[in-house]
Amino acid sequence: MAKYILILFCGLFFLQVQAQDTTDTSTQTTVTAPHRIVFQLSTADTLAHKALMKQIRNITSVAPDTKIEVVCHGPGLNVLVKDKTTVQTSIQAFQNPNITFVACEFSMKERNVSKEQIIPEAGFVKAGILEIVIKQEAGWSYIKSGF
Repeated sequence: MAKYILILFCGLFFLQVQAQDTTDTSTQTTVTAPHRIVFQLSTADTLAHKALMKQIRNITSVAPDTKIEVVCHGPGLNVLVKDKTTVQTSIQAFQNPNITFVACEFSMKERNVSKEQIIPEAGFVKAGILEIVIKQEAGWSYIKSGF
């Protein structure tokens, strides 16, 4: 019995030493490969739109090769509508092959928004939710944007 207690004690001691030996990485961000992130934007809240622009800037400042697609549908479509967006300048600043903003055509039809009313920096997808599902199935990370 004493032998088992000694083995258990040694095992616990070893685990404690291992736990203390880990490097503190709380201030380190290591990017090992380009990330792929799909954001879902479904709110008309302009504060959420501004927060999303900040999130994208933060991500690309530490991982510039990150591929990002923002899928705008429902009320979130406003971020891409010429006379409703408050962040078109930020979207223009993100124009590169790794960052895309797309409008859901189903939401556009539901809201009577034509392609001509969408900012020129945006692309189009038939179904926003399906686009998100396809990206997730392809291994993209999903982030719900907004409140």
